Amino acid sequence: MPQHSHIRKRSIGDLVQENYVFAGVLHYFGISFYDYEQQSLEEVCKKFRIGTKQLISELQARAWRKEPSREELYLHPIEVLVEYLKNKHHYFLRQELPFLSSIISGVKTVGAYENLLADLRLLFPLFVDDFIHHIHEEENTLFNRIKTLQEVEKNRFRLDEAVKILHQPSISGLAEEHEVHDDEMKGIRKLTNGYRLDSKAPTAIKVLYHELQSFEKELIIHARIENDLLFPKAIELEREVKRKIINTIKLN
Repeated sequence: MPQHSHIRKRSIGDLVQENYVFAGVLHYFGISFYDYEQQSLEEVCKKFRIGTKQLISELQARAWRKEPSREELYLHPIEVLVEYLKNKHHYFLRQELPFLSSIISGVKTVGAYENLLADLRLLFPLFVDDFIHHIHEEENTLFNRIKTLQEVEKNRFRLDEAVKILHQPSISGLAEEHEVHDDEMKGIRKLTNGYRLDSKAPTAIKVLYHELQSFEKELIIHARIENDLLFPKAIELEREVKRKIINTIKLN
């Protein structure tokens, strides 16, 4: 990205074409890039009363943002891992999905991609509903069960209550039922022909495909963190709690 002084006069379309992340930054500030592709950055910032330096700072912050590695996450206690996953859920719900929904519902195009957008406008809201349901179910069952097991481990329940808690659905059972989000995007992947498009596709469609593909990759990584890190830690926690309760019963 050129220096701040050189981009004020450039069009939104050119800037987004050069770096698709810029479209997400504009959305963060309440600007739909596809409505202002022909206007300059300076004009758009003036219209929305936003400083160009603010936009560039956010773009740079996103460029330098680094996710923790799986090794780093593994070394943290389970409550830190749960908090990380919760934050990712909130990020998906508050930023990723609204941005994608905005593009799908707001972009106007004709020709080859007109029917595609019409189909996505039907399919994507269904995907969003399923995704939100999955997140709420996961937080209300798995995350809450982990929290409860930790409280049992810290002796915050009477023995009879702790025994009842262990009779609730096990972590292993929840692991078997866990859905992988990658499967939920099969319909979108098929509809977009594996996110393939020609070089003459409109910028808005290129951004949409890029964001859909990036979101799918994030979901795959997210699911792997849950399956490979969270569930093994949670299963081990449950085993430790069970051993502790059994030993306590033997002593009584």
